[in-house]
Amino acid sequence: MKAFTLRRVLGALGAFGKSGAAGAAGTSANVCGKFSALAVACMLALGHPTAHAADADAGNFPNRGPIRLLVGFAAGGSSDTVARIMAPVLSKTLKQNIIIDNRPGAGGNIASDALIKAAPDGYTIMLGTIGSLAVNQHLSKLSYDPVTDMAPISLAVSFSNVLVVNANSKIHTFAEYLQAAKAPHSDMSFGSSGIGSSGHLAGEQLKFVAGLQNQHVAYRGGAPATNDLLGGTLASIFASPTDAIQFINAGKLRPIVTTGLQRLDVLPNVPTIAESGYPGFEANNWYAFTAPAHTPAPVIEALNQAIVATLKDPEVDAKLKKLGLDPAPTTPREADRYIRAESDKWGALIKKLNINL
Repeated sequence: MKAFTLRRVLGALGAFGKSGAAGAAGTSANVCGKFSALAVACMLALGHPTAHAADADAGNFPNRGPIRLLVGFAAGGSSDTVARIMAPVLSKTLKQNIIIDNRPGAGGNIASDALIKAAPDGYTIMLGTIGSLAVNQHLSKLSYDPVTDMAPISLAVSFSNVLVVNANSKIHTFAEYLQAAKAPHSDMSFGSSGIGSSGHLAGEQLKFVAGLQNQHVAYRGGAPATNDLLGGTLASIFASPTDAIQFINAGKLRPIVTTGLQRLDVLPNVPTIAESGYPGFEANNWYAFTAPAHTPAPVIEALNQAIVATLKDPEVDAKLKKLGLDPAPTTPREADRYIRAESDKWGALIKKLNINL
């Protein structure tokens, strides 16, 4: 159901056209001098055989390995889980080893920085989150712009978050949560997988519309936040279903509400915030695969085909849906349109709510 909703949103954005070549390759440096001899030398240099060899190599991608997959959060978290579910099938499809490289910290910015500094050859890619791709640039000044300095490959998954508390908490309903969070100097803190994450934004959005007084606690991924919630040192989390579902099923966490317009299929008895007194409330999450800007179009296309095939693999599809995640394969152009639209949307909200680090 939610995968259909995502496709409808993409369609409304005019995204369902022909597949584009995200991240067109190459820029030419202006190194020519004033003298004609230098100009001739410059033109010869710009057309030297190495460039043609690189183009040929791109057409044969991938002809070596391994491929490094950057993840901006700690092992065991939601984005890491998605990467590890997909990696074996993606490796088989590309016929190359996939090495997952966790670079937690700064809401995914550390991994993003590593990506844009990598060679644009397709052998370093990233599974980015809504935070690292569409939000963080609006929260602080970065040395890069994820919208223009990365080449989208495909969306990966989409899903809503779930507000959970410890099973021993006195909070059983959304009304009780709101009452506790409205108290002066409220101790009903809410954690998230990091600054700029959808969980962070969902909590800040709820604070604004409901007049709450609780404070955000940022972690380096969903797993560390969940550990503190289980240990009783954190009051609540806007968690991904991936991080929360096993503990909900085990009776260790209690779900209160979800953040999408529709209930999660894996938690059909848990109401949404939208149906609990705040119509229209929506804070969805998504992940997407990106490469460094200027990665050759044939490489982007090869990666896209492999990622789309992986997301459509029956075993991968079943594993993701079991965790409350909807596979969301797209073309590079569709992914680019969606990321740009999300950046505009959340940038406007951050400015409106005056959200600061």
